[in-house]
Amino acid sequence: MAYKIVIPARYGSSRLPGKPLAMIGAKPMVWHVWQRALETGCPASDIWVATDDQRIRDVVAGFGANVVMTGIHHSCGSDRLAEVATIQGWGEDEIVVNVQGDEPLLPAGMIELAATTLAADAECGIATLACPITDMAQVMAAQCVKVVTNKAGQALYFSRAPVPWARDHFTSLQQGNVMPDSPSTHWLRHIGLYAYRVKTLKALSHLPPAPMEQLESLEQLRALWHGIRIAVATVDQAPPHGVDTPEDLARIQRHFLHERVTDVD
Repeated sequence: MAYKIVIPARYGSSRLPGKPLAMIGAKPMVWHVWQRALETGCPASDIWVATDDQRIRDVVAGFGANVVMTGIHHSCGSDRLAEVATIQGWGEDEIVVNVQGDEPLLPAGMIELAATTLAADAECGIATLACPITDMAQVMAAQCVKVVTNKAGQALYFSRAPVPWARDHFTSLQQGNVMPDSPSTHWLRHIGLYAYRVKTLKALSHLPPAPMEQLESLEQLRALWHGIRIAVATVDQAPPHGVDTPEDLARIQRHFLHERVTDVD
């Protein structure tokens, strides 16, 4: 099936400035992310890097990828994608997958799954992924976003809280019993990879923030608040963590060095 891929790549980062240009082996991070996008089989002509920085634009153009300059005013990722879709003149029903520019280990299959999941559900304007949580500490962790779905696999709610609330399970905990190592009910961890219909992107860019979005600090709740349905596909496990900090970058660099040595052997 045909779809577009957009890779947002911002230079500004409080914890790791210039992150998309950080070198992993002999190539900048944004090149590695572009390679993951190419591995989907999506034509290079349908893959775009979106940036607000001339330095990133020059590097991306230098290795032959499509690049589009966007405004610096965007408060969220979907707004930047909406601008790209408008600039490129993409049709209202075309599907766009947002692949973060700091995810050099993202499996190509997950990108494809997001696109095909959205294409298969005409009721939804957005698709995303989730995986089972197997560690009870993750259920309780605020940085691990949980998603609850209906029987059709559409999102009912996203939260940093341990939802759904397993009454018997947590009542036992409140009574002083020891928390088990693994969950006894099925919690889903949200994976922040999104596919959008272009018309949904454009609608979202004009919608005000939702109260629950601001409370939870979760952008996807704006869509649910305004009645936009989100399809959720479940995978076995989460992708490798992306790059947020210098420590993350060092870990990724070690990974690619190990892969290169293994290939030589």
